[in-house]
Amino acid sequence: MTTYISLLRFTEQGAKNIQKSTSRAHNFDKIAAKAGVKIEGQYWTMGAYDGVLIISADSKKKALHCLAQLAAQGNVRTETMSAFIDKEFDDIVIGAK
Repeated sequence: MTTYISLLRFTEQGAKNIQKSTSRAHNFDKIAAKAGVKIEGQYWTMGAYDGVLIISADSKKKALHCLAQLAAQGNVRTETMSAFIDKEFDDIVIGAK
């Protein structure tokens, strides 16, 4: 499973309906589960980003499809990156043993 971290920013629509943000997030949990994507964590933040979403999936296609579905709802824009634990990172920079 690969982990992805998405930084979220509300769109104008999402900010206008901010009081529904947590219910939209819980609905997204169901969409992700159906797509075979696991939600590792969802956080609302203060600062440059409005939230952080941590997901894992066994394929990039599943993860990106799920994030595309989230974006299509029109409430957030995402900036997504792959994330690695220490062993995975060592395998990348040192080489698989």
